[in-house]
Amino acid sequence: MRLIKQFAVVAAVALVGSRLTTAMGWSTVPTLVLGLATGVATVLAYRWVVRRTEHRSPAELALPGASRALAKGALVGLAMFAAVIGAVALVGDYRADGHHSLAGPIAILGVMAGAAVTEELVFRGILFRIAEERLGTWIALALSGALFGLAHLSNPHATVWSSLAIAVEAGCMLAAAYAATRSLWLTIGLHFAWNYAESGIFGVADSGQSTPAGILHGQISGSALLSGGEFGPEASVFALVAGTAVMAAFMVLAHRRGRVVPFRRSTRTAAATLSA
Repeated sequence: MRLIKQFAVVAAVALVGSRLTTAMGWSTVPTLVLGLATGVATVLAYRWVVRRTEHRSPAELALPGASRALAKGALVGLAMFAAVIGAVALVGDYRADGHHSLAGPIAILGVMAGAAVTEELVFRGILFRIAEERLGTWIALALSGALFGLAHLSNPHATVWSSLAIAVEAGCMLAAAYAATRSLWLTIGLHFAWNYAESGIFGVADSGQSTPAGILHGQISGSALLSGGEFGPEASVFALVAGTAVMAAFMVLAHRRGRVVPFRRSTRTAAATLSA
């Protein structure tokens, strides 16, 4: 019931904010303001519902150290996508056709901020965190990653391959980042920087979604396996490799810090005893 209540509250706020932001039609200032407001409102909703259902202050969204965690996550996300787009360019499948005004990148900033906050709170803050308590880190990581990939299956130009790639390189990787740091601020920063670099800086499709021109006007061509095709670089093998490598690094860190939660076998044993 905790999961259902928290999901209902946070998803409702996120949905309303997303609809209002989309209704602005990429108008620069309204889109920026509503995107940022959606992120703030969702954080407040998460903090409120966690206090009500778990009777605690959510340490995973603690304000002290938030800016530092956001910055660390943003550096990782930016470095990851720069490496991916660099690899795509190296094989000749990405080129940039000049610079554009800042109107598009500013509007994109609002949308990506709202999306990063809402998706992290729903998938890592609620689904992964609560599932991990019962199922352990590894099962919760796989489960939340699969659901994250499935949620992107309805995106424009999505395929089974793109959803599998998203499940691993983003869903599982971000869950691993949370497992290692126990900070939603870090995963929000990482998620935002990846998405913003993709469309706001390098000007390519973000999970199949079209956006206004970024700082650069990017052109993707060549093999869909290497470039990601119309879905964008997230469906490229380079993104899958990068996400898997970062996920592995975070899981090693989580193990070293003693933050990998084992599967609760005692729950199964108790259930079997009662049924007998």
